[in-house]
Amino acid sequence: MAVPIAILLGKLGLTPNALTIVGFLGTCLAAVAAASQAWVLAGVLVLVFGIFDLFDGALARATGQASKFGAFLDSTLDRTGESLVIAGVVYGCATGGFAAGAGLAALAITFASVVTYARAKAESLGVHGEVGVAPRPERLVILAAGLVLAGILGGVGPERGGGAVALAIALGIIAVLSAITVVQRILHVRQQLDSTK
Repeated sequence: MAVPIAILLGKLGLTPNALTIVGFLGTCLAAVAAASQAWVLAGVLVLVFGIFDLFDGALARATGQASKFGAFLDSTLDRTGESLVIAGVVYGCATGGFAAGAGLAALAITFASVVTYARAKAESLGVHGEVGVAPRPERLVILAAGLVLAGILGGVGPERGGGAVALAIALGIIAVLSAITVVQRILHVRQQLDSTK
């Protein structure tokens, strides 16, 4: 499914690296929307540009333009974009007076960043690090759902309605599943390294 769309985008003159940058800029818009408490817009942008992220790699492989720099750029901007969106959520919750939401978002961004670091460090040691219950796509879907529900159910203002609850649950799930994933990756890497002794 992603390949035909990616090839179409390539025919429009977009390179894989250009698609990566466009996806990152879209994610930046999601971060601004979250910081502005435009929760539904933020959630839609996270979902759209999360899917959009499939196209750069698909185009690179389909056109023979895959490169180490392209993979590095994609990985770096993906992680930066995810962190910016959750930082936007922290700000949006804080300015809305939803301290618990800001705290949960801070936990989510902390553990999610370690998930990514654990994989990168494992690969730098020459072992496989891509395991666990909450890789990036799953985290983005949960985040997008929480953001959209927060907007539909009334935001996170002083009345603390269903929007605040929905966002808090999504952020809590991301934090917990990311922490579990970190532990899974630590154990997985240890097992691999022990087997090579």
